[in-house]
Amino acid sequence: MLPMTKRILLLAGLAPMLACSQEHGEPPVKAPFAKGEDSLCVNDWWNRPAPARPRDRILDLKVPRDQVLAFGLYTVMDGKLKLSAQLYPLYPEETRTVRLEIEKAGEWQEIAREEVNDLGWSALFEVADWPADRDVRYRLRHGERAMFEGLVRRDPKDKNEIVLAALSCNSNQDRGMRENYVRNINHQDPDLVFFAGDQSYDHKEHTAAWLKFGLQFREVFRNRPCISIPDDHDIGQGNLWGEGGKRAELASGTDGGYFFHPEYVKMVERCQTANLPDPHDPTPVEQGIGVYYTHLVVGGVDFAILEDRKFKTGPKDRHPMKGPRPDHILDPGYDPEVVDVPGLELLGERQLEFLGGWADEREGVAMKAVLSQTGFCGGAHLHGSKNNRLHADMDSNGWPQTGRDKAVALIKKAGAVHIGGDQHLATVIQHGVDEFRDGPWAFVVPASVNNYYGRWWWPQDEQPGGNPPESPLPWVGDYLDGFGNRITMHAYANPENPSRGGGYGLVRFHKDQGTVTFECWPREADVTRPGARQFPGWPVTVTP
Repeated sequence: MLPMTKRILLLAGLAPMLACSQEHGEPPVKAPFAKGEDSLCVNDWWNRPAPARPRDRILDLKVPRDQVLAFGLYTVMDGKLKLSAQLYPLYPEETRTVRLEIEKAGEWQEIAREEVNDLGWSALFEVADWPADRDVRYRLRHGERAMFEGLVRRDPKDKNEIVLAALSCNSNQDRGMRENYVRNINHQDPDLVFFAGDQSYDHKEHTAAWLKFGLQFREVFRNRPCISIPDDHDIGQGNLWGEGGKRAELASGTDGGYFFHPEYVKMVERCQTANLPDPHDPTPVEQGIGVYYTHLVVGGVDFAILEDRKFKTGPKDRHPMKGPRPDHILDPGYDPEVVDVPGLELLGERQLEFLGGWADEREGVAMKAVLSQTGFCGGAHLHGSKNNRLHADMDSNGWPQTGRDKAVALIKKAGAVHIGGDQHLATVIQHGVDEFRDGPWAFVVPASVNNYYGRWWWPQDEQPGGNPPESPLPWVGDYLDGFGNRITMHAYANPENPSRGGGYGLVRFHKDQGTVTFECWPREADVTRPGARQFPGWPVTVTP
């Protein structure tokens, strides 16, 4: 008779995945990742050889056992602390229990225990009646020696200026640490940090890549609240049109939905978003995939957190083809209205309902902002290289136009600014719906690492737009993007070459003045030294 674990795996068709090591006994049963997703971190992970190519070696998972507690992420909302603990993969004989302790009167006191989920190796703590009016030191513990310690900050509601650091697109083309970012951001000391997506570029190996990301940035979020939302590369796709959670048949995802196993997608979202405040409506989408759209108030600034990929319709067979790919339009002479066909979704009705209600909530709120993965327009002309001009890209939220207009109208109704990432190109744009400049302001932050896929704002006629604002940059003013959306370009950070242009955003909310300042800092800048310069065209101060 086969052992029970092997019998279960055999019945599930997974016997070939099992190659047990007697050193650590049999691995626990894992979800059936049909295409080998997360192969470094499931089953007998300790037997897996290091990838042959250096570029594929994410990090060594066999750490000393006093280091298995890698990092934690937290937020506090409505008196509830949500703290997610991230561990390295554990051996079968190791405890799956993580403990949370806080410091009281100089003594450490255990307040909760949670179990680790072997899919992704994370655990979530939820603590009610959290004292948001004071700083509290915390530490996560596993076993006798593994520990991660940090500070849950008090809510800075008495501060006039609330500061958000925003980053995106942490390319795996650079496996090094992020010392410049950590030094700069900790020196500028924001109240909150936001990672807009693509924390992992390793597609099938999220857990190892997520651990690498955490090692790179944990000194930023160890002592302040953190929002992290996954984008397409995090869940294993080059682009994502989630279409309500359906299964994608094409690896490109252009038919809409998720290509990888739903348990893999759920694992990614659990690791990256479990620490967020409870979702507005937790009802799962298709395949049992969860949702996380919600809001977080920090210091009187109310941040709506959207999922602008999850409900969006895929482009394949949904419009007349205008390029070699369903998501690319090359012909500058096409009629943009032909691709805005009835029935297409962008945010979806559930999120539009949430955003509309959130826009009206004012109690205890001085200012508002919307956070999401990408921008609500086409804000780039050249993609990947200066020789690749793309008239319109349906990966952006400029399409479908009707859905885009609904979203930006609600952001404007809220008196909010929008902050996103994904595009690799930093821009400050004021949207227009019925006319230029009647919509909200938006800051798309640069890629953290920009040597993977550069983009450029480069009008074909190389002329300024209508009514250009004063700027050191030549191509500012009123333009139509490739979908016919009205946009006013105020700043852009074209890379000098495809490996430049990396950086991060800093957003300052001035509550007494009702204004917002967008700052854009190059990766190479050292803000601890006098004379550090932002990208040309920044800072930009706006009134939402």
